[in-house]
Amino acid sequence: MNNKDKIRKLLENALPLVDFDSEFLFSELDSLGVTTILMVLADEFNIQMEATDATPRNLKSIDSIVALVEKKLSEKHD
Repeated sequence: MNNKDKIRKLLENALPLVDFDSEFLFSELDSLGVTTILMVLADEFNIQMEATDATPRNLKSIDSIVALVEKKLSEKHD
């Protein structure tokens, strides 16, 4: 399972009412949803998520969330 599939499955389980295929994913999220996403990803991938990561750009779509996780993982290994 690639990161995108894994992340999608994790987030769909955590937030079953959110449409992760939406082009405007960030606009569907409330502050609890945003916090939940950051916490789930931080726990699963053992990465540090900051409040500054909770931007519309980072949470725009499942692809942008995957890109954020992969960036954090690469920073962690540097």
